[in-house]
Amino acid sequence: MDQYVVQGGVALHGEVDISGAKNAALAILAAAIMTDETVRIENLPDVHDVIVMNAAMEDIGVKIRHVDRHTVEITADQVNRLTVDYEYIKKIRASYYLLGALLGRFKEAEVALPGGCDIGSRPIDLHIKGFRAMGAECEVSYGLMGARADRLVGAHIFMDKVSVGASINVMMAAAMAEGKTVIENAAKEPHVVDVANFLNSMGANIRGAGTDVIRIQGVERLHGTTYSVIPDQIEAGTFMCAAAISHGDVTVKNVTPKHLEATSAKLMEAGCEIVEYDDAVRVIAKSPLTPTSVTTLPYPGFPTDMQPQMTAVLALASGTSTVTETIFENRFRYVDELARMGACIKVEGNIAIIRGVNQFTGARISAPDLRAGAALVIAGLAADGITTVDDIHFIQRGYESFDQKLRGLGAQIECVSSEEALRKFIGKVG
Repeated sequence: MDQYVVQGGVALHGEVDISGAKNAALAILAAAIMTDETVRIENLPDVHDVIVMNAAMEDIGVKIRHVDRHTVEITADQVNRLTVDYEYIKKIRASYYLLGALLGRFKEAEVALPGGCDIGSRPIDLHIKGFRAMGAECEVSYGLMGARADRLVGAHIFMDKVSVGASINVMMAAAMAEGKTVIENAAKEPHVVDVANFLNSMGANIRGAGTDVIRIQGVERLHGTTYSVIPDQIEAGTFMCAAAISHGDVTVKNVTPKHLEATSAKLMEAGCEIVEYDDAVRVIAKSPLTPTSVTTLPYPGFPTDMQPQMTAVLALASGTSTVTETIFENRFRYVDELARMGACIKVEGNIAIIRGVNQFTGARISAPDLRAGAALVIAGLAADGITTVDDIHFIQRGYESFDQKLRGLGAQIECVSSEEALRKFIGKVG
């Protein structure tokens, strides 16, 4: 298995370009099959989850032409199956978006239940509630979630809790339902807005995305379009934390600064200087890190996907910080790995109490999930000695060229696949 090997102690400097948002891209890829015309999607991140989604779509007859590394043209005029049970699709959470897309267009779909990182439960009850409200019959059996309807009819749907996945899935199905659908207590995350904008560019009539009430007037058909995915706010936030933890000076480019406001605010509280530009954010971390308190919340609150990276930063702050996780119950599974590097963190329920230490020390650690894996890598940037991170396939699910981008900022990091390669790296860095 490949590993990331990191020699710590180097302050990051320079500029890094952020890729397209994985969470938006996966939903947009699914929505692209809602028309039989060709759809061109640009700024796709070249990550494992996107590759799996493309393969699953091809498995049901969708034609995908790769224009370049970050651009595809999708034509779904010959879909030959409405059951998506591709071997790998169950490994990614976004598999359920194919249900809303297929149900919206064909009024029938069956998709393997979603998997993804083991960070907590991801109930599908809100998805089912929305589909049933529009007239679909839904059932879960043999590891598949199925939905079918003679006709989908607009409905007034109140989400019992804020759910990004359910908001997007119901919105896709409603885009081609008869009449008007209103989704109350909808998620407001940037990728919800991006999917709505994409559907509107195909001829959908969706208003209110980005607020807690989304209104959809169903249309009979959607058409082809060309669309560019928004920048990835979580990748951007990860590099911002990498600059902070290494006491560097990094300009994170190709971003929407407004999407990063919660992360920027907490890094400023932790002692960093943040400079915003039209499409870039600069993080300058020359001062000692200071403690603060963080609570994860739905957007525009602090994102749960940034919690592990921020915890790694605060573990080096001079004082006591607290991090409260309100979204996923298993999100602190990486804390034991940070402790192997010398962090002093005590988890009580959904709260991590962090007593800052002066420095991490290199260790062999393992990535338990996507965002925690990225946090452990950036912790290695601040460690004394060499850190090896196992199970990096989690990280590659959502970060494009992670090690290459870090090397571009001066980090000493390599992806190695053998003990010999590890020894060569150790010899190279002394």
